[in-house]
Amino acid sequence: MTVVAGASVGLTACSSSGVTLAREACSHVNRSIALYTRSLHDSPKEAGVLQEQAYLQLRFALPIAAQAATSNAQWQALMTTLSETNRVSEHYLLQALRAQCGEADSSTAGQPTPPTTGQPTPPTTPTPQVEPGTKQTFGH
Repeated sequence: MTVVAGASVGLTACSSSGVTLAREACSHVNRSIALYTRSLHDSPKEAGVLQEQAYLQLRFALPIAAQAATSNAQWQALMTTLSETNRVSEHYLLQALRAQCGEADSSTAGQPTPPTTGQPTPPTTPTPQVEPGTKQTFGH
């Protein structure tokens, strides 16, 4: 019993640590997104500098996201997306990064999903349509 309780506490700590690390990685991702977005409205010279800074923020986030994924597999997608930053333009990763960091930054991140009751949903039976002024008969 003590072993089970200890394992439970250990898993909760890992989960919490994973969320903390994912949020830390996402702080870099959010900085990167802000820099990248700013770069879209600047001169080409300034845009290049901002995009390089944005790229570096994503690269800073990668090892932290890897630690988060090691702690909790829930963050595997974030780590994988960040690992693509050396091959794919940030423009193509923005939607995934926003979604993954939105999950990390949510108040429910790292909390287990509630168990289902295991009870099947009762089937619905369509209601027969009867035209007005007609008599409805069953089986006759």
